[in-house]
Amino acid sequence: MKDRANGKVILIGAGPGDPDLLTVKALRIIQSADVVVFDRLVSPEIMALVPPGTRRIDVGKMPGFHTVPQEVINELLVDLAGQGLTVARLKGGDPLIFGRGSEEAAELRDAGIEVCYIPGITAAQGVAASTGVPLTHRGLATGVRYVTGHRARDASLDLDWVSLASEQTTLVVYMGAANIAEISTELMRHGLPETLPVMAVASATTPRETRLVSTLDCIAADVALADLPAPVLFVIGHVVSLYRGREADLSTALIVEPLRMHIHA
Repeated sequence: MKDRANGKVILIGAGPGDPDLLTVKALRIIQSADVVVFDRLVSPEIMALVPPGTRRIDVGKMPGFHTVPQEVINELLVDLAGQGLTVARLKGGDPLIFGRGSEEAAELRDAGIEVCYIPGITAAQGVAASTGVPLTHRGLATGVRYVTGHRARDASLDLDWVSLASEQTTLVVYMGAANIAEISTELMRHGLPETLPVMAVASATTPRETRLVSTLDCIAADVALADLPAPVLFVIGHVVSLYRGREADLSTALIVEPLRMHIHA
């Protein structure tokens, strides 16, 4: 029987999918925890590292179909830790970047449960490393901004389009596949050029990685035609002009046509 006082939850960033990108600390906790609670964005390669006898609880959520509401996840974590268990709460990317990790931590602390974080490589960093497209580059981008392209319960995006429409900044859009038409339209309406390059990457850093390079005026149609599988991350900005695809032999990723952006040698 576990001692309730010893129960705790570790919020772990599982990274973008490649198990080699896990931190050593994350791997140690995954392999020693009593139970692993995981999201759908945690790759099967990561889940293969969980020992066979460890209890696994899938709380994955699909867009428009939330299998397990966030409130229920919070209650589940409190209950498991309350049984004296060590809970590895696995989240794709980093738990503090669009991962709702802070919401779960607040609920746990209110219940008197010990909680801590293990950071993970977020999807934007994984995409940059996998594709060779930097998030910042002298002369092309002096900064980078991460935004979510999806709101809870399908609420309107309500983003600060004026500040986001900056050619000097790389804009990375998480969870934006369903709303990329609205996003691209608003960015153009607020001043970004139609020809600004955009890269969409699905399942980054995994064997299923798929890339599509387009322009701001065509990205919505191209993504719809390609039917990229979730998760999809968008990189919008002049840094995408540095993409070299197969020329750089960066990975075995599938490159989806059309490659609308002209790549200079």
